[in-house]
Amino acid sequence: MKYETMEDNSRQLEFTEIDLSEDASTTEVPIPERSTLTRAPFDKQVTNGGVLSSERRFAQEARQYIELQGEEAPFVPFMSYWPTYGVMSESQQKWYFYWRSEVRAERYMDTDLSYLFVHIYELINGIGWQEPEWGYEQLKRLWVNYRERFPQLDVYMQDWLVDYGLVHQVQMSLTEIMNITKGYLPMEISDMELHRLLTSDVSKLSLNLLSRYYEYDITLSKFYRDQGQLALERYIPQVMVLMESYLQRTRGVGLIDHLQLTKEKSITRALFRKAVYDDTLYGKAIDLTFVPVGDSAPFCSFVTRIFRCTENKLRELLGFRGRLRGKTLDTEFAQVIERYLDKVFAAEQEELKEKPMVRIDQEKLAVLQQESDYVREALMIDEHEYSEDKLVPDNQLLNQHEGMQVTEEHILPKMDEVKMTLQLEDLNIQHTTETMKPYDSSTDMKAKEEDFTLKWKDSSIAELDDEWILFADVLASRHVQAIYALLGDEPDRELVQVAERNGTMPTLLLDEINDAAMETIGDLLIDNDRIVPEYITVFEHVKR
Repeated sequence: MKYETMEDNSRQLEFTEIDLSEDASTTEVPIPERSTLTRAPFDKQVTNGGVLSSERRFAQEARQYIELQGEEAPFVPFMSYWPTYGVMSESQQKWYFYWRSEVRAERYMDTDLSYLFVHIYELINGIGWQEPEWGYEQLKRLWVNYRERFPQLDVYMQDWLVDYGLVHQVQMSLTEIMNITKGYLPMEISDMELHRLLTSDVSKLSLNLLSRYYEYDITLSKFYRDQGQLALERYIPQVMVLMESYLQRTRGVGLIDHLQLTKEKSITRALFRKAVYDDTLYGKAIDLTFVPVGDSAPFCSFVTRIFRCTENKLRELLGFRGRLRGKTLDTEFAQVIERYLDKVFAAEQEELKEKPMVRIDQEKLAVLQQESDYVREALMIDEHEYSEDKLVPDNQLLNQHEGMQVTEEHILPKMDEVKMTLQLEDLNIQHTTETMKPYDSSTDMKAKEEDFTLKWKDSSIAELDDEWILFADVLASRHVQAIYALLGDEPDRELVQVAERNGTMPTLLLDEINDAAMETIGDLLIDNDRIVPEYITVFEHVKR
């Protein structure tokens, strides 16, 4: 093997001598005394023998400025990658504290993003609030009021609000945070929020949160893009409530237990990443323990099938061609969902139908009002002052009103009747008025309402499920009367009478009963103005 040799380009180094001796009188610069140096405020770097980090120094400076009320000052642009007080000029600080005072008064003036971050850092470090809930609210308001002007805020504020809530144990809605941007929370936070809602309040579930767990991107659907988004956002949460109630009623367990979402997981989450944050306040990280719902393949598959079944039914109801294919939901669950959507959708469409418009003839109304005024004045004439001589002038004046044709043959008979009435002996209108007591129907109705409660015969109570007892407890008197009407021989007529007695409409009564049924037994009780056949046997032993 041959090797090429490197060419030797080395040469002898040459040095130059430089004479450093100069006249001391011309080059000497005296060092000033330390006491005469001007120091910038809050530039102390060392305390108790240790060097302060820039984050901790910022927090200390912020505490000194906490009560400072800025006076009105002109806006000065400010842009910094790591914005703090120390990198602001004097004019920038004047503007900042004036702007901050306005924001604290909930006046969100235009400013630069760097100013905004400084105020956010203050709140994160515990500056500007006494109660953690107020600090959380200020952070959220800053975000909401400036996010359109500065979209990049979304990248940071979503995580920082979550960290703040976790550190201070604020009762926050993670769904609300996510809905502000229509974005995703970190997976562990999504799991925590979803598990909390499935455990305590299924009705607060949103499509935005659930879509994270579907097996495909629902936004790619043509139905979703064209006309289905609003319908899906409205009905998917309702369907999830329906499935939770149905499982509780038929299986005795909810979605969590049905899908065995119980195994927990622990992680460590870093706090306030990329913020000027003094980690000596609340620590560098926080430990989280949660149920990793997103890791459960059975759960993701189940909610995906629920969504697919719901979307296909909505496509049918909205007249959209084409259906989603793939793994289908069990027939039992699919029938429950389809039946529910049929009823709810039909009821809502009925409410949207155009109602007949009532039109008032203003000319006829004016005529009737004038006639009414004249008759009322005539009835108020004192008996001794009444005379037929006054009829003609009054009649003439009345005829002058806007061309009205009123003759004596219309007025005189009525006046004769009034005259005869006033001549009746022993008639004392004032005495009668004082002694008459108006009929108060509310007292009678209240007495009747106390008697209307849904009760079953003692022999059948033991066979009833607990949800029926709960259903009976939540019903108002008018609802029980309506159920009795539906069980009668003439349900339509009796239902109208119940509605009239209670000052409402039959449709509203039935809707209220169905709402109560959904919350207790997990299904609709009434369909097409009749009790559903499968539940009619429950009411066979009701006390009447």
